[in-house]
Amino acid sequence: MPHSESAPYPVGLHKLAFGGDYNPEQWPEEVWHEDVRLMREAGVTMVSVGIFSWALLEPEPGTYDFGWLDRLLDLLHVNGIRADLGTPTVAPPAWFYRAHPEALPVSRDGVRYAFGSRGAICHSSAPYRAAAANITEQLARRYGSHPALAMWHVHNEYGVPVSACYCDSCGAHFRRWLTARHGSADAVNEAWGTAFWGQRYRSLDDIDPPRTTPTVGNPAQQLDYARFADATMRENFTAERDILHRLAPGIPVTTNFMTALSQCESVDYWAWGREVDIVSNDHYLITDGRRTHVNLAMAADLTRSVAGGAPWLLLEHSTSGVNWQPRNPAKRPGEMARNSLAHVARGSEGAMFFQWRQSRRGAEKFHSAMVPHAGTDSRIWREVSALGAGLGLLEGIRGTRTVADVAMIWDWQSWWAQGLEWRPSEEHDARERADTFYASLFDRHLTVDFAHPDADLSGYPLVVVPALYLATEETGRNLRRYVEQGGTLVVSYFSGIVDTDDAVHPGAYPGPLRDVLGLTVEEFAPLGEGDTVRLITPEGPELTGDLWSDVVIPRGAETLWSYADGIPAGRPAVTRNRLGEGTAWYISTRLSGPDLDAVLDRAAADARIEPRTSLPYDVEVVRRTGDNGSYLFVINHTDAEAVVPLDTPGTELLTGEPAVDKLAVPAGAVRVVRLDG
Repeated sequence: MPHSESAPYPVGLHKLAFGGDYNPEQWPEEVWHEDVRLMREAGVTMVSVGIFSWALLEPEPGTYDFGWLDRLLDLLHVNGIRADLGTPTVAPPAWFYRAHPEALPVSRDGVRYAFGSRGAICHSSAPYRAAAANITEQLARRYGSHPALAMWHVHNEYGVPVSACYCDSCGAHFRRWLTARHGSADAVNEAWGTAFWGQRYRSLDDIDPPRTTPTVGNPAQQLDYARFADATMRENFTAERDILHRLAPGIPVTTNFMTALSQCESVDYWAWGREVDIVSNDHYLITDGRRTHVNLAMAADLTRSVAGGAPWLLLEHSTSGVNWQPRNPAKRPGEMARNSLAHVARGSEGAMFFQWRQSRRGAEKFHSAMVPHAGTDSRIWREVSALGAGLGLLEGIRGTRTVADVAMIWDWQSWWAQGLEWRPSEEHDARERADTFYASLFDRHLTVDFAHPDADLSGYPLVVVPALYLATEETGRNLRRYVEQGGTLVVSYFSGIVDTDDAVHPGAYPGPLRDVLGLTVEEFAPLGEGDTVRLITPEGPELTGDLWSDVVIPRGAETLWSYADGIPAGRPAVTRNRLGEGTAWYISTRLSGPDLDAVLDRAAADARIEPRTSLPYDVEVVRRTGDNGSYLFVINHTDAEAVVPLDTPGTELLTGEPAVDKLAVPAGAVRVVRLDG
């Protein structure tokens, strides 16, 4: 667990965090006073400042202008608003790139990106690292003891839009990284399997980044490069963090993650979660046809899990529509509050936005904000003010923790490996499997913790593994131990296939999961586009799978559903292996919707999880508990009133009304009950 029970909290912030990115440099200074007056009216408690201000703070190399930031922080302090102060290292000034054009990143195709956007950084660049350390030190020395300072905000959204650079500087850095990881060229040759296609290296000096090649490049090299790129960004974060810790002790340091699988895949957040003082996250609804509130819940659960179960902080989301998708719908009335309080229900200690005042210029001028172009006579402003008032009534939840029912195994490095070229089916998508399994659990009103494959799973009655292509021998032992001790495990196809170097495990599939599942897979039999397979059983419904099938050989597992057609006709499709005190299930085809539900319902029964049939569809019911008491969040995503039974009476905090026996939640509304006892 990366965080303890006493995870740091923004200094001087005695309420839930409410506010957003504040970019006053975009406005005349007389607007600042109006902004602060409106912040107080809306109940704002903290704003993030200075994130993109390097060019203003250091207009020339070694020349600093802190006057405007001095005045801003003093103004915030006088008005009781805390500051999340950024290090502006996501956007180096134009003068820096003029002096160091080599600090601009290079694509895999050899194209050097140009200045004029954001995040255009080669993270191996020595001049960038030196300049970033210098501006961080200047800020820490000047503001480390400022009374408005609540926490530090390093950089912005590492990994977006560029994580990997393929320049020669990165090549040299990569070779040093390989020396530390593998030790020698011979060890690299062994790990990467360079005997295939004659790729053997005589010396580490012969190795370059995995740039564009005539056909598929070495997959193990690409996987190592993804690890290297992630580690290099993390080196830069920790360098800034250590400066801030040294010069401003006691002030927590964060950087805003983007944990949603729909938003960033190049960052191993298990590793990053161990490096920040407070886990914070940005989340934006993705309008790609998925149920957006389920994606939000999944991202919040994943963020909480990266924080080791500790409270975390939603640092950015939107009041209404964004502007960077093909279609950017406005949020419906009440949706902003539902989004915000869903994050709070799942562990966030507040709800902050991008941004405070909607920009008139620049790339995000159509991105919604707390103060829209329409001003305060607008639906958005009225909803913002109502949300601020509501969060003010929920201060008691601070420090409580979200209670999870089940766990889902997830590993970013396995996702990277599975996503490389030339797999048995390019349509098999780890994110799709995670989304689908999560939605099924969500619809069963089960709150999900995510877990690293080697984490302690003993506290969960049910653990699901939607996609774990890369699995180590230790992972196999961990999952076997979990089942033997009474757990129920559900594993989906194409898991346990390769080791950390993307080498297939010796013997039959699924490598280290063979024993716990009680089977082997003789052959993959992926399906053609639009093809399906029928799954039959004498004890339940007929199911339909698509995309994939396996030729499964039971080695102790019992067959629950068999293939009725396709290459594996007559062979097992869904199995259950009794091992010690528990059971391990295997699903060898892609099941979705009611078909997946049917299997998970039976697995949940194995885990002695009672069906929650009394809870309405698309109504979230999530509990937070701690020394301050227990709080039940009920979020109604439907267009009709929902009634939820209560096992324990309490007081509904947003209305002040007693809640006994049952709770009526209006259409599109949220209720939070402080339970008695």
